[in-house]
Amino acid sequence: MAASAVPLPATRNRLLSALPRDLLAQLWPRLEPVELALHEVLHEVGKPIAFVLFPETSSVSMLAYLEDGDAAEVGIIGREGIIGIAVLLGAGRDDLEALVQNPGTALRMEAGAFRDALDAHPAFRALLLRYAHVHHTQVARTAACNAHHSIEQRFARWLLISHDGAEGDTFPMTQEFLSMMLGVRRAGISSSAAGLRRAGMIDYAAGQMTVTDRPGLESVACECYGVARRASDRLFGPPGGARGPYRA
Repeated sequence: MAASAVPLPATRNRLLSALPRDLLAQLWPRLEPVELALHEVLHEVGKPIAFVLFPETSSVSMLAYLEDGDAAEVGIIGREGIIGIAVLLGAGRDDLEALVQNPGTALRMEAGAFRDALDAHPAFRALLLRYAHVHHTQVARTAACNAHHSIEQRFARWLLISHDGAEGDTFPMTQEFLSMMLGVRRAGISSSAAGLRRAGMIDYAAGQMTVTDRPGLESVACECYGVARRASDRLFGPPGGARGPYRA
């Protein structure tokens, strides 16, 4: 049977879905479905990266650590991306930690098999390098956003990105985790969360965050959210879905 005729299970990862069907058929036997647990570390700072992962219903925070042990999030990768960009760029290790932010499913490929696939399939490499540029845009905007925008604007932006990667309107979240992700004191997170809750945009309880007014959050967030999403849309085209213009 021709590779293009092989029936393939559907994948929620937008990178894999964007590949030609015959190419995805060749890669599929090397992709292992896995469940990612909340706050699971997928690769550590400076340690060899054994696997690359293509999130489907999960999202992963990329964390930069300082000498005093504090960490701040510099990017989020969900179903539009790949965990293990360092391997794509020719390195076997990363200076960032990959920490599961929202639990869910992913497709995993052994790093050696991934390198072989990049060499064997130029179209695969080309698509992933285009995504690496999209991720670079997100990281750069995060740096500018942290330097120039208010906690409330950054908080709203972060909630929108998390909402994009969630399966529904509710996802796991604590104020302690948000404080680490945004690199601000918990008091600042509490104040911003209370204001957004009073405005009817979010609700939260028992470690769960619910987005109740996405258009309202978009009006509060800074322009950095839209810049990063437009970069993604140039690669994939705008995702469909009824929850908002950027929901997949």
